[in-house]
Amino acid sequence: MAKYLLLKHYRGAPAAVNDVPMDQWTPEEISAHVQYMRDFADRLEKSGEFVDGQALAPEGAWVRYDGEGRPPVTDGPFAETKDLIAGWMVIDVDTYERAVELAGELSAAPGAGGKPIHEWLELRPFLSVPPTIAECH
Repeated sequence: MAKYLLLKHYRGAPAAVNDVPMDQWTPEEISAHVQYMRDFADRLEKSGEFVDGQALAPEGAWVRYDGEGRPPVTDGPFAETKDLIAGWMVIDVDTYERAVELAGELSAAPGAGGKPIHEWLELRPFLSVPPTIAECH
């Protein structure tokens, strides 16, 4: 099994087919979208393919170490992921093809008007540890 990250973006990805920002959806449309996501995760949990997933709040800050005895530095001249990343899901599947299949299905979550969003999701494999020399022999 291999783990993949399905990353949902606020912006930065190609435009979705149903490209209406969530802040313009009705409460019912938001509820239907969230329910679709929950149902999807529940189904993958039953098949053993769901690892974790979360929606992210819009707040956030960049933080870095600034030297011994100095407080951490926050923010900076960087792209704010709080403006880019809406949420994520981690799946554990047998093949890359299965990961693509699930990402495609998740992309069809309903949006404005109850129609599928067909949003672009970023699919990224987790970095795996290369085998040691002992494992190769």
